[in-house]
This record gives sequence, C-alpha cells and structure tokens, in this order.
Amino acid sequence: MRIETLAVHAGLRVDPDTGAVTPPIHMTTTFERAADGSFPHGYIYARTSNPNRDALEEALAALEGGAAAAAFSSGMAATMSVLQTLSPGDHVVAPSDVYHGTTKLLRETFSRWGLESTFVDMADPGRVRSALRPNTKLVWIETPSNPLLKITDIAAIADLAHSVGAICACDNSWASPILQRPLDLGADLTVHSTTKYLGGHSDVTGGAVVAKTAEGFFEQVRQIQVSGGAVPSPFECWLVMRGIRTLPYRMRAHSENAGRIAIFLNGHPGVERVHYPGLPQHPGHDVAGRQMALFGGMLSFQVKGDGRRTLEVAAAMRVFTRATSLGGFESLVEHRASIEGPDTRTPENLLRLSIGLEHPDDLVEDLERALG
Repeated sequence: MRIETLAVHAGLRVDPDTGAVTPPIHMTTTFERAADGSFPHGYIYARTSNPNRDALEEALAALEGGAAAAAFSSGMAATMSVLQTLSPGDHVVAPSDVYHGTTKLLRETFSRWGLESTFVDMADPGRVRSALRPNTKLVWIETPSNPLLKITDIAAIADLAHSVGAICACDNSWASPILQRPLDLGADLTVHSTTKYLGGHSDVTGGAVVAKTAEGFFEQVRQIQVSGGAVPSPFECWLVMRGIRTLPYRMRAHSENAGRIAIFLNGHPGVERVHYPGLPQHPGHDVAGRQMALFGGMLSFQVKGDGRRTLEVAAAMRVFTRATSLGGFESLVEHRASIEGPDTRTPENLLRLSIGLEHPDDLVEDLERALG
C-alpha cells in the first residue's frame, strides 16, 4: 500500500456503534470490568492504553514500516524514554549539532546518573567510528539536523552502530516518514516530535518512538511509557491522527516552497550562507538525494551582519511569524542562538525558517522586504 493511502487509512476504523467515519474521542480515565474481574474490551486504565492512542500508534508504525510504536506527551518525553532504557556506565554517540534539548538531556540530566556521551560531526562516518567504544549502547542520529541541516548517512551510521552491538535511533521529526524511512535504511528506532509535521497544525504537543521490532529494546520503551505515564491525552492523539491524513500532500507543498525560498536566498546579496540540502552545493546533497524523497520544509540562512542585524531582519518580516517550533501550516522564523542560550553553538547571524503552506511568492516578497 502506498504512503498516501496508508496516511488516510492506517489506524482508522468506522465506529461500530454509530457508523461515524471520523473516530470518536474516548475521554475516559478508566474502563468497566466484567463480573469475573476481566477486562472484556482490553482496556484497563488511560495511562496504560486508550483506543485513540492505540489507533495513533498503529498508524505511526505503519507509516514508518515498523512493528510497533509508543506515543508520548512530547518529543522530549519520547527521547527521554529511549535514554532511560540505558544503564549507568553506558555510552551514547550523538551529533555535535543535535537539537539543543537532546544535548541538555545528555550533558545535564543523564550524565548525573552515569550515562556517558560523545558528540561528533555525523556527516563524517569516520568520526563516528572513532567515537565508538566497547560500552557504546546507543548511536543517535538527527538528519536533517537542527538548525544547520547537516545530513547523516543513515545506512552507514546504522552499520557502525551495529558493529559494536549498539542500537541506532534516528530523530525523524524534520523529514517525517513521508520523506525519509530510517527503519528501511537500517535504523532500529525512529523518534518523533509529533508536535511538528505529523500534527501539522500547531495545536498539539506529542512525541513517539517507532521500532523495527516489537521485542527487546522496544519492550523497555513500552514499559517506561506505561509506568512513567508521560502519555498523550485521547484528544491529543486524535489531533495527531487528523494531521497524518493530509501529511503526504502537506510535505510536498512544504518542500516545494522551501526549495523556491532556498534558491532565492542563495542568490541574495544580503545573505552569507544558506543551509538547505536541496541546494546542489550543500555538502550533504548527494546523501540526502539518496535517502530522502524530497528535501523538506526546513531551512536556515545566515544574514550578512551580526546578531543585532539578524534580529532586525526577523523583526521586519510580516508573513513569517517570529515563533519557536516548526512543521505547521504557517511560516515561522526563529533566531536560534537567542533561544538556545549562552552555550549555543549556533551562529548568531543564523535564522531558522519553517516554511509553511502560503504562496511561495508571498514568502519570497516578505524575505526580500526584510533583507532590504
């Protein structure tokens, strides 16, 4: 079944009581037991499972080509669940330009319980190979990366992870299963902030872990999900499912618009550099072309000037909204360095753009006016 059809039908069942095509939202915390003490409908308590969450997890697994999925209350909760399966003394290899929230988890939260981590440029497999240790248990990929859009060769890094018996997990939030299928390329897990493209409407917060196999490592993730309780509400699951139905067509439009804008910015005299894998001069262009169906709706660019000039450019935009997050139907601009704080590795003249579904000419005109 093709991805567009999967997006429409995965996890979807006509309501048996009413015949409703759109599934109902099961806003209940508990479920009735039978007289013999059993649970005839398979549900016990909302923290352990819920019909809306089951449907979402089924859809996510189908889209990624995985065996099972676990939904969480946020992307960071999903990331934490993977890290919580590790033990003190275990070692993680992660990208040097990984999302700053993941960096903080590794360097500040999990380092306190003895988890070791090494950050390398994952665009260079040789550096990953050099970072591997006998106690390496997890290799974390983020491609395209946030916010520099570096590209990691998923198949190559997965092979390196497996050579030392480590799990390979890929944050696939930016590409989504429509543009990139890491499990097919050798990764063991994909991790999502479903807040982003999967939800697609900037109105829900959520996360997910999808696994190639339902046994072993994923069983620990599932246990953490149920025991820890960082799960999405039924309504949040319903909202993500709504977003998934249109995901293939939204991702095409996001990508087409981003490509137009990247070309425009690349030729503008007020722009120092454009970070977008769809540009032929991007260092990861060839790898991205092999493992991505399209190049995505995210890009970053560096303004000619300092941080103050960069903030002025962002403030002059009228169609782009200055806001954190990405993947919604509206276009957003963000000055990442000021968001990430004093330990940021992001250039102060960099702006990250989440390209929405507006007409690309309006977006180009807005950028042209702001850049002067």
